[in-house]
Amino acid sequence: MIPVQILRSKRIEEQAADDEWLAASTEKGFIAWLNKCTHYCCVPGFKHLPTVNAEQENRVYCQCHQSTYDPFTQKLRTVPGGGREVFAGPLPSVPVTRDILVWHRDDLRTADNRALAAAAADGDPHPVFVFDPRYYGESALACDARLRFLHETLSDLDGQYRESGSELAYRWGDPRAELRRLLDEGVVDAIYCNRTTTARYGRRVAETVREWDAVRTFSDDGIRRPDRRHADGTVAVDTREGWAGDDRPWNEHCEAYFEGDPAPRPDALPGNAVESTTTVAEVESEHGVDPDKEEVPRGGTVAGNERLSAFLGRLHDYPSVVSPPAAAAERSSRLSPYLAFGALSPRQVYQRLGEVPEGRGASMFRSRLYWNRHYTQKLADWPGWTERAVNPVMRGLYRADHDPDLVAAWKRGETGFPMVDAAMRALVGTGYLNFRMRALVATFFVYVLGEWWRRGADFMYRHLVDADAAINYTQWQSQCNLTGVHPVRVYDPAKQAREYDPNGEFVREHVPELAPLPDEHLARPEKAPLAVQAEAGVRVGEDYSYPVVDYERRAAAARERFARLDDRAREALSDPRVRRRGSFSQRGGERTEGDVDAEGSANGGQASLDEF
Repeated sequence: MIPVQILRSKRIEEQAADDEWLAASTEKGFIAWLNKCTHYCCVPGFKHLPTVNAEQENRVYCQCHQSTYDPFTQKLRTVPGGGREVFAGPLPSVPVTRDILVWHRDDLRTADNRALAAAAADGDPHPVFVFDPRYYGESALACDARLRFLHETLSDLDGQYRESGSELAYRWGDPRAELRRLLDEGVVDAIYCNRTTTARYGRRVAETVREWDAVRTFSDDGIRRPDRRHADGTVAVDTREGWAGDDRPWNEHCEAYFEGDPAPRPDALPGNAVESTTTVAEVESEHGVDPDKEEVPRGGTVAGNERLSAFLGRLHDYPSVVSPPAAAAERSSRLSPYLAFGALSPRQVYQRLGEVPEGRGASMFRSRLYWNRHYTQKLADWPGWTERAVNPVMRGLYRADHDPDLVAAWKRGETGFPMVDAAMRALVGTGYLNFRMRALVATFFVYVLGEWWRRGADFMYRHLVDADAAINYTQWQSQCNLTGVHPVRVYDPAKQAREYDPNGEFVREHVPELAPLPDEHLARPEKAPLAVQAEAGVRVGEDYSYPVVDYERRAAAARERFARLDDRAREALSDPRVRRRGSFSQRGGERTEGDVDAEGSANGGQASLDEF
């Protein structure tokens, strides 16, 4: 006899408690009926499973069909007063094969993809990518070059699936509506997806979908994601210490991820049951995706692995090329966009470092991968990093002091400070800046121009091909000391030019109007004697602008302003919630919580693993 009970809504992973009931049902042919019935409410794993009729305890009622199944006679019977007989006669017991939608977002690869591997083990995977209209158009924080990189990566992912007998299905619209429709129409039984660390709109979408009963999520990226949170999203536990049955500190937890076995790539897959409603070409055409940036790498796992292989061959040079902007653009790894879109996983890159001899270059680059996870953990701990200062004392700083002309000059690369201007033109023209130049233009924007950080951070995020919210916004706040922890480090544009572009290679490439000037005058062209300007054919004030502000005076004022806030800012860090919001230590923050910049010192020094 089938137990009399009502199966209420539940997540798929919680359904194990019903195994005994389902086993009993299978013996009497009930599962066979469920397998025949394609209605949403009748398919195992959906939100509303059929219920046992309390009055007819040996029968199961289907609300859609208004029919009752008697497992002993193995017949469907029409309910008096409505409905129809759907099937008659004995129904053979048929094993249920679950159709599982694999929702791709920033995990655009088939190897080391935990959600895909689990779907292949549990049923038939059906990979889907949903183009969200919110990421297209002038108001979106995504340049056309980044969209093109995404589209190339998707085409590459589709090729990977076709090699295995499937294909990537493309949908257009709000992901919540598209995924819900595929569930409601019975196209798929469940959705598997990897957890992603994001904020704002993307986080709201992810949280909505994660609450559905048919959704199973996977966290296999070295990031801790406790569910216990305060109203503002701040974690209610310390992720840097032992947590949720894992008594390891965060650095050991992250190391275990890097050293762990990657999820296997499925060898053979069934055809995709999900139909595409658009194509990459249609999306590009309809939304006018036409990148004007130059020297943008090609997207996709294949291109990413080729770039990684080439980089490993010159890894020994890494310490000397990571900080000079011209050298970094040519000879650093340039793997960041592949990591941002998940064409490669951090673990895949980490484990390939084992192919090369150990040395300073390998050690520095390995440390880089830990920094990547370090800042991703910060955004996972508090999604507000992208919107407001982590330290409440610093909120709204400079917001009322907005000067549109100064911001416009900064965006165009016409501030009169050649290193800043070269960096901003490189950002807009190529979608790439190395870390040191990002820190330079960020601190210049806040400390020297006296502007609210969000205006600059959003502009940079829009233009970066490798834009990663976890890195961009946490670094802006850290470099500009909106945490109340880090020192006020005002990067001197002239000093940066003399130390990291002594021959003027970077400035001449991106600020060509200054190219004829001698090297010694490129850092501060306004100080070049008029005779030198005349001989070079460069007139400051006509061919190139004078500095828009007095750097020395502005830098001194910024140091004084932040010094006045220092005591209050550090007092705010005595609040455990503020410490957790910033992923700071129990001491409220220390030099190892970001004061060691991710580029290392001038001599290439790096933080050790224990400092994370």
